[in-house]
Amino acid sequence: MNDDTRSQARLVPADALNDISSLIAEGAAFEGSFSSPQDLGIKIDGTLKGGISLKSGGTVHVGATGVVEDTTIEADHVLIEGRVRGTIIARKTLEITGSGTLVGDAQYDALIDIHPRARIRGRVEYRGDIEGA
Repeated sequence: MNDDTRSQARLVPADALNDISSLIAEGAAFEGSFSSPQDLGIKIDGTLKGGISLKSGGTVHVGATGVVEDTTIEADHVLIEGRVRGTIIARKTLEITGSGTLVGDAQYDALIDIHPRARIRGRVEYRGDIEGA
Protein backbone atom coordinates (compact mmCIF):
# COMPACT_ATOMS: atom_id res chain seq x y z
CA MET A 1 0.00 0.00 0.00
CA ASN A 2 1.55 3.30 -0.98
CA ASP A 3 1.52 6.51 1.06
CA ASP A 4 -0.83 8.27 -1.40
CA THR A 5 -3.58 5.73 -0.73
CA ARG A 6 -3.19 5.95 3.03
CA SER A 7 -3.25 9.74 3.03
CA GLN A 8 -6.62 9.80 1.24
CA ALA A 9 -8.31 7.74 3.98
CA ARG A 10 -9.49 10.01 6.75
CA LEU A 11 -11.61 7.60 8.77
CA VAL A 12 -10.61 4.03 7.92
CA PRO A 13 -7.62 3.19 10.16
CA ALA A 14 -4.25 3.04 8.39
CA ASP A 15 -3.44 -0.31 10.02
CA ALA A 16 -6.64 -1.79 8.56
CA LEU A 17 -5.55 -0.64 5.09
CA ASN A 18 -2.01 -1.95 5.65
CA ASP A 19 -3.39 -5.39 6.63
CA ILE A 20 -5.10 -5.91 3.26
CA SER A 21 -3.84 -9.20 1.87
CA SER A 22 -5.84 -9.72 -1.36
CA LEU A 23 -5.82 -7.64 -4.53
CA ILE A 24 -7.72 -7.50 -7.78
CA ALA A 25 -5.24 -5.49 -9.82
CA GLU A 26 -6.00 -2.69 -12.26
CA GLY A 27 -6.94 -4.20 -15.61
CA ALA A 28 -7.96 -7.53 -14.03
CA ALA A 29 -11.58 -8.72 -13.93
CA PHE A 30 -13.08 -11.19 -11.47
CA GLU A 31 -16.59 -12.61 -11.54
CA GLY A 32 -17.84 -14.42 -8.46
CA SER A 33 -17.99 -13.92 -4.71
CA PHE A 34 -15.16 -13.24 -2.27
CA SER A 35 -15.76 -14.35 1.31
CA SER A 36 -13.87 -15.15 4.47
CA PRO A 37 -14.91 -16.03 8.02
CA GLN A 38 -11.78 -14.32 9.40
CA ASP A 39 -10.32 -10.81 9.51
CA LEU A 40 -8.89 -10.27 6.02
CA GLY A 41 -8.87 -7.42 3.57
CA ILE A 42 -9.24 -6.95 -0.16
CA LYS A 43 -8.40 -4.05 -2.44
CA ILE A 44 -10.09 -3.79 -5.81
CA ASP A 45 -8.28 -1.74 -8.45
CA GLY A 46 -9.78 -3.76 -11.31
CA THR A 47 -13.34 -5.02 -11.82
CA LEU A 48 -15.29 -7.34 -9.53
CA LYS A 49 -18.78 -8.61 -10.34
CA GLY A 50 -20.12 -10.32 -7.26
CA GLY A 51 -20.34 -10.04 -3.51
CA ILE A 52 -17.72 -9.52 -0.82
CA SER A 53 -18.47 -10.90 2.63
CA LEU A 54 -15.99 -10.64 5.48
CA LYS A 55 -17.94 -12.07 8.41
CA SER A 56 -15.45 -11.15 11.14
CA GLY A 57 -13.49 -7.90 10.89
CA GLY A 58 -12.12 -7.16 7.47
CA THR A 59 -11.48 -4.18 5.22
CA VAL A 60 -12.71 -3.60 1.69
CA HIS A 61 -10.94 -0.87 -0.29
CA VAL A 62 -12.28 -0.02 -3.73
CA GLY A 63 -9.41 1.93 -5.29
CA ALA A 64 -9.81 4.90 -7.62
CA THR A 65 -9.71 2.62 -10.69
CA GLY A 66 -11.83 -0.07 -9.03
CA VAL A 67 -15.34 -1.03 -10.18
CA VAL A 68 -17.56 -3.36 -8.15
CA GLU A 69 -20.94 -4.35 -9.60
CA ASP A 70 -23.89 -6.54 -8.64
CA THR A 71 -22.63 -6.73 -5.10
CA THR A 72 -23.27 -6.74 -1.42
CA ILE A 73 -20.13 -5.67 0.45
CA GLU A 74 -20.02 -6.56 4.14
CA ALA A 75 -16.98 -5.77 6.32
CA ASP A 76 -15.90 -3.77 9.35
CA HIS A 77 -14.25 -1.06 7.25
CA VAL A 78 -15.26 0.02 3.74
CA LEU A 79 -13.33 2.68 1.77
CA ILE A 80 -14.66 3.67 -1.66
CA GLU A 81 -12.54 5.69 -4.06
CA GLY A 82 -13.90 4.05 -7.23
CA ARG A 83 -17.37 2.90 -8.34
CA VAL A 84 -19.71 0.55 -6.50
CA ARG A 85 -23.13 -0.60 -7.69
CA GLY A 86 -24.90 -2.56 -4.96
CA THR A 87 -25.36 -2.63 -1.19
CA ILE A 88 -22.77 -1.84 1.47
CA ILE A 89 -22.85 -2.96 5.09
CA ALA A 90 -20.03 -1.35 7.09
CA ARG A 91 -19.91 -2.59 10.67
CA LYS A 92 -17.40 0.04 11.86
CA THR A 93 -16.45 2.68 9.28
CA LEU A 94 -17.76 3.72 5.90
CA GLU A 95 -15.76 6.25 3.93
CA ILE A 96 -16.51 7.54 0.43
CA THR A 97 -13.88 9.88 -1.01
CA GLY A 98 -14.35 12.67 -3.55
CA SER A 99 -13.61 10.29 -6.42
CA GLY A 100 -16.04 7.66 -5.09
CA THR A 101 -19.43 6.73 -6.54
CA LEU A 102 -22.08 4.54 -4.91
CA VAL A 103 -25.21 3.54 -6.77
CA GLY A 104 -27.15 1.59 -4.16
CA ASP A 105 -27.79 1.58 -0.44
CA ALA A 106 -25.28 1.83 2.39
CA GLN A 107 -25.72 0.82 6.02
CA TYR A 108 -23.21 1.59 8.76
CA ASP A 109 -23.00 0.89 12.48
CA ALA A 110 -20.49 3.39 13.87
CA LEU A 111 -18.70 6.05 11.77
CA ILE A 112 -19.25 7.58 8.35
CA ASP A 113 -17.28 10.07 6.26
CA ILE A 114 -18.65 11.17 2.90
CA HIS A 115 -16.54 13.69 1.00
CA PRO A 116 -18.53 16.64 -0.44
CA ARG A 117 -17.61 15.54 -4.00
CA ALA A 118 -18.67 11.90 -3.51
CA ARG A 119 -21.59 10.78 -5.66
CA ILE A 120 -24.34 8.66 -4.11
CA ARG A 121 -27.61 7.51 -5.59
CA GLY A 122 -29.43 5.50 -2.95
CA ARG A 123 -30.10 5.46 0.78
CA VAL A 124 -27.57 5.78 3.58
CA GLU A 125 -28.80 4.35 6.87
CA TYR A 126 -27.35 4.24 10.39
CA ARG A 127 -28.01 0.79 11.91
CA GLY A 128 -27.16 1.70 15.53
CA ASP A 129 -29.35 2.98 18.35
CA ILE A 130 -30.61 6.46 17.41
CA GLU A 131 -32.21 7.13 20.78
CA GLY A 132 -29.10 6.23 22.79
CA ALA A 133 -26.75 8.41 20.75
